[in-house]
Amino acid sequence: MMKPSAAQSSSKERIIPSILSFAPTDPTCGTGLHADVLTAAALGVMPLAVTTGVVVQNTSMFEGFLPVDDDWIVDQARAVLEDMPVHAIKVGTLGSAEAVAAVAEILADYPDIPVVYDPAFLLTGDDPMAEEDFFATVGGMILPLVEIVTPSLSEARRLVQDEDEEDTLSAADCARRLLELECGHVLISGRHEQAAQVVNTLYGTQGILRTDVWERLPGTFHGAGCTLSAALTAFMALGHPVFEAAYLAQQYTWNTLAQGARPGMGKSLPKRFLEPRS
Repeated sequence: MMKPSAAQSSSKERIIPSILSFAPTDPTCGTGLHADVLTAAALGVMPLAVTTGVVVQNTSMFEGFLPVDDDWIVDQARAVLEDMPVHAIKVGTLGSAEAVAAVAEILADYPDIPVVYDPAFLLTGDDPMAEEDFFATVGGMILPLVEIVTPSLSEARRLVQDEDEEDTLSAADCARRLLELECGHVLISGRHEQAAQVVNTLYGTQGILRTDVWERLPGTFHGAGCTLSAALTAFMALGHPVFEAAYLAQQYTWNTLAQGARPGMGKSLPKRFLEPRS
């Protein structure tokens, strides 16, 4: 039997950078797990996926969310992590405080893997105490394990849990409070604001690290935040430091929106596999 050549051996041993995403499924592929998989593949990174729930929605409406049991979330993640190297982790929508605690336990076991947290909230039920428990668990268990969190300003205000200041708290104040919870960096996006330009600001413990300004594109988009956080995770898996990865992810996301299309009756979807520029 012929032995494999050196070229064949090195090809088999070559490791492709990978990201592991915790997120729910979305039948439009605009957000959630499908968005993360498409973004990772488009950027040349291997996508690995843990399903945290099933969403019923399309480009114009949200109908429901079925969370996956936290034991199943843990089992999915450990099956992958015990089998292959993971270079960065993205945590998206988690449906309960129990799921948050379960994912935090996994992250704590892999402290050398950088974590991106995209706080895309889908809370079930109307019990305000359940919401309070959820946010308290996120702040106490997830954020201290995260290299960077990527909220919009409205999401950042919800994360810091100050209802009296919910509509007035500045991005800088939100970032300061989030950093006090021991996450490494905060990238607050202006995607949900009404200004003519989208202003995204990256904060670290020493203050503002960078501010990037982008033309606000016409229309509304389904999946802009997921694309940004997934791209950020992918660029970190490729070895870029947070400062560079934050810019590259914004640039990629803006281009996916600029080339996006409106296939249904609602919002436009990003085009993750970009057409070459002329």
